[in-house]
Amino acid sequence: MADTEFSATRRKKPWALTVFGLLAAAGLIAMPFLAGPQDAANMPDLLRFIGHFHPVLLHLPIGIFSLIVFQELAGIFNKRYREQVVATSMLPLFLGATSAVVAVLAGFALYHGGEEYTGNALADKHLWTGLAFAVVAVITYVLKSWTVALTSNPLGYQLVLFSSMAVMGFASHQGASMTHGETYLTEFAPDPIRAALGLKKKDVKKEPVIPAAGVIAASSGAVEQHSADPSVYVSVVAPIMEQRCVQCHKESKSKGKFRMDSYELLVKGGKNGAGLIPGNAAESQILVRMQLPKDDEEHMPPDGKKSMEAHEVAVIKWWIENGADAKKTLKDFTIPAPIQEALTKMLPAGSLPTASAEVHDAAPTATIPVPTIPVPDKTLQTSVAEILKVFPGAITFEYRGSNQLTFTAASLRAGMDDTAFKKLLPVISHLTALDLSSTKITDETVVQLAPATDLRMIRLSETGITDAAIETLLKLQALESINLYGTKVTDAGVAKLGGLPRLKRLYLWQTSVTPEAIKELKEKLPGCEVISGVDTK
Repeated sequence: MADTEFSATRRKKPWALTVFGLLAAAGLIAMPFLAGPQDAANMPDLLRFIGHFHPVLLHLPIGIFSLIVFQELAGIFNKRYREQVVATSMLPLFLGATSAVVAVLAGFALYHGGEEYTGNALADKHLWTGLAFAVVAVITYVLKSWTVALTSNPLGYQLVLFSSMAVMGFASHQGASMTHGETYLTEFAPDPIRAALGLKKKDVKKEPVIPAAGVIAASSGAVEQHSADPSVYVSVVAPIMEQRCVQCHKESKSKGKFRMDSYELLVKGGKNGAGLIPGNAAESQILVRMQLPKDDEEHMPPDGKKSMEAHEVAVIKWWIENGADAKKTLKDFTIPAPIQEALTKMLPAGSLPTASAEVHDAAPTATIPVPTIPVPDKTLQTSVAEILKVFPGAITFEYRGSNQLTFTAASLRAGMDDTAFKKLLPVISHLTALDLSSTKITDETVVQLAPATDLRMIRLSETGITDAAIETLLKLQALESINLYGTKVTDAGVAKLGGLPRLKRLYLWQTSVTPEAIKELKEKLPGCEVISGVDTK
């Protein structure tokens, strides 16, 4: 009875399934063309949320198709199981094809919602190979349905099945390369496998991260190098970046459109502005991110990666504050004792100069002069100590001995509002950098900033401020960088910013400001870079 029912089932022609499957395959192929270019700035949060499930969902089709291939191989080599495989593999194949489509849809949302994938050639390839796998998975299921219905030879279906596994493997390799780097799968491969893949034999002994004298860590050749006396960038800064940052900020994977594998690209920065600003550590993105609390989502390196050591951060900050020159060597600086101590943890013994550039004629045993470091005002120190009790780690002196301060509410978010901000009133006039992004502050808080005449950078993104806040910002003539992303400012308010002669960067993503207003502002401030996500040409 059971055999009769099974045979009857096999005689049914899966026309409806075929039409539906072909439509699904055509829809997947057309999806990138219909969606248009990537537009992460305007991507709905719901789709971004769905996209973040892609790394979880992609494992389902991989596991299911691996099981199906194992079943098919068992049927090929063992006649006893052949009929059984034909009867039992339909449900797993349906689940495999469905999960492949769902995983690709989530991946497509992740691709369009992640700014780090814009212009990423590897991400583009991964997108298309992932789509190809989902299409082949659907076609495989359709072919299997016809094979069962017609009781025909399964060879054609099996060839497509095995081809789908090859496409899936290629797509998976590209995904792993984006996440872990292009050498992730081959880094520890035996030499015969490396030879088959056209790769060089792996080194017997891995060299230390610190480059040998004479190695140039810049792509354009702008860093002139003497073989016996490498620059601070080459011998100290570049190795830190290589070890902590470059894995996620290089040609094949540039998160935030920011590459850190050369000096020029490090300065150029990414979507959040310049990576480093010579002489200005407070606004240099690489340092700002390093110094955020470790539980902050914008802290770099991110959670799961080894954080910067305190002495590494200190040296980078010192280098930036002293001009971040790509050519200067250690002998060109007067090195304070704390930095000298930090450098001894990073450089080979005996590589530190015995005297600075100012004392070349001193005796060989001369020590590096330690300048007298000013001490901040005691009243200010007391105020800062009180603020740190309320907002741990949020406020710091701009540099050792400085009376200028930087404040970030990155770890506070909803915990910072107009009332909470009043606790900063005793130190407002000392602020040079202020980050209030994603907090609950309004125009009321901005009004209180009037005494902050030394303020150079302010971030008000995704807050409740309006055009009314612009009136106060106009009084802060030292402002060089303003972030108004996701706020309610309009053309009328932004037009007034032309009264800030030192303004160099203005962020206006996801605001109602029009291209015409931005164009007019650029005419008033030709040296100001406006990042808006819209074409103003």
